[in-house]
Amino acid sequence: MINEILLSNNKAKGQRPYFFSDETVERVLTITMAVAGELAVTRERLDTLERLLQVKQVVTDDEIEYFIPTPEQAQKRQHWHADYIARILRIVQQELEAIQQPDENNRNMEEILEELGRS
Repeated sequence: MINEILLSNNKAKGQRPYFFSDETVERVLTITMAVAGELAVTRERLDTLERLLQVKQVVTDDEIEYFIPTPEQAQKRQHWHADYIARILRIVQQELEAIQQPDENNRNMEEILEELGRS
């Protein structure tokens, strides 16, 4: 089975490009955009489901409002929440890993160009 949390942490090789002079601003913007993307997809899917349920008269608004998940459903929701947080905080996790385990992929552009020039 594929571990979705680890998979969500995949990153491109090389250093992360920063567009703002303040890395903290960049980090907050990246997290905010991850949340915005997740929310947009969720809202679209929720709208589709609500419209289909309404047309087919499958459930009422009250049934949705007062739904209580089973323990298994609650556990699946908790797993989804953990995956979601991992995706949102991906930039922070990757930066911590880069600090803790500097490797070949974390060289800056000058180092790479210098190495290429020696070849």
